[in-house]
Amino acid sequence: MTILLSDPRVRAVPVVESGEPLVRLGADLSPVGARVRRGLAERLVRADAALPDGLRLRVLEGHRSAVDQQAIITAYAAQLRVLHPEAADDPAALERLTSRFVSPLDVAPHVAGAAVDLTLVDVRTDPAGVELDLGTPVDATPEQSGGRCFTAATDIPAAARGRRRLLAEVLGAEGLVNYPTEWWHWSHGDRYWALVTGAAHALHGPVTEAVAA
Repeated sequence: MTILLSDPRVRAVPVVESGEPLVRLGADLSPVGARVRRGLAERLVRADAALPDGLRLRVLEGHRSAVDQQAIITAYAAQLRVLHPEAADDPAALERLTSRFVSPLDVAPHVAGAAVDLTLVDVRTDPAGVELDLGTPVDATPEQSGGRCFTAATDIPAAARGRRRLLAEVLGAEGLVNYPTEWWHWSHGDRYWALVTGAAHALHGPVTEAVAA
């Protein structure tokens, strides 16, 4: 059964803040200059190097401010109230639906600097990288994609399924965990990671000024 970020078990995971700073990923890995915790950055570099020749990771987003996280929650929840009127007056049900696409603020891996949204690119014909098909665009909601954004979705092309498996191989080997409703979302050190891996505690909570400096 899929564990969502709204699950009370995620909130119950204690955080022992490591104090690892945010670092900016290199332009070859993240042209947008995403920032993540240092340990996560090191793992991403190793995972990228483990890919077959001609393929690279492309990190599209890392740390996200609490303000930006809340804005996404608010906007998506408004859509869900229309699409799922049965949940409009049920805060718990609405939070569960919302958390398939965006985490509750207090446990958000992106706000902790512990998560990335990424995809695969082919650099054989273009050094800048040609984004490959992994079944849906990054950030496609369950409603927009008909559930094909779920990592284990089967109604996507075989090549896309293979690329998702490749991501799982190289990122899983570095200890990252996937959020199963978003094939592009991988994290390390946050509360969700701790729950899934059985770690005693999370390594990273929401980014503070000291960590962000």
